[in-house]
Amino acid sequence: MSQQHYPLISVITPAFNAEKFISRTIESVLDQTYTNWEMVIVDDRSTDNTVSIIQEYQKKDERIKLHILPENSGSAIARNTAMKNAQGQYIAFLDSDDLWYPQKLEKQLKFMQEKDIAFSFTKYRRMDEDGTIRNVVSKAPKSVGYHDLLRHCVIGCLTVMIDRDKVGRLDMIDIRTRQDYAYWLEITKRGFRAYGLPEVLSKYRTVENSISRNKFKAAKRQWYVYRNVENLGILKSLWYFTHYTFMGVKNTIKYKVSSKNK
Repeated sequence: MSQQHYPLISVITPAFNAEKFISRTIESVLDQTYTNWEMVIVDDRSTDNTVSIIQEYQKKDERIKLHILPENSGSAIARNTAMKNAQGQYIAFLDSDDLWYPQKLEKQLKFMQEKDIAFSFTKYRRMDEDGTIRNVVSKAPKSVGYHDLLRHCVIGCLTVMIDRDKVGRLDMIDIRTRQDYAYWLEITKRGFRAYGLPEVLSKYRTVENSISRNKFKAAKRQWYVYRNVENLGILKSLWYFTHYTFMGVKNTIKYKVSSKNK
């Protein structure tokens, strides 16, 4: 088994008050058919039992690593801390309430190695907070670049894998939300395209009252990325924002239809 073909993959997981879901998230990593991984969990000063749950898993598997931030700092700092402590050539992102199917790492790594690519993502399926699976599946086009992502981000954070030997080591910008989106923009702006593996390999949990569920706030953050992160002019920002809004409405309708057919 050569290191070249079976490299270490670092799973990047920020956690905050995740006691309700973190066990299943960790289990979905332990269930992976690809075994050369480490799970780097950074706790953002949880006030529930998140840390003690993670520590119990640490006792059973030394591949699970835990770092605790000195103060509550947000997802960007938590992910950046995890990436700084990650030892793997590849990094993959998995939030503390989402899940992977067992062959996620194995299939995605093979896809990247065979095509010699730096940045990939897959399809994912939506589920409700209680784990109910929805008939809503994301798209994974063959590839997307910087301008494609400005129009509409098809990349789910829980599906991404990056070869750091190719991309280099980058930090996420410290903003409340959309820091992962800004990260994809930064990578593609440097000339790397993101390649889609058209298989459903993850499950994205939609949690009620989460930041990402507030559409108005999400739109404000999207606008902030256009104007303050990417420094786009007002007309160009409006053009891209129109595309973003159209796709957002379309996806909301799709999800509501799925709810009625539950």
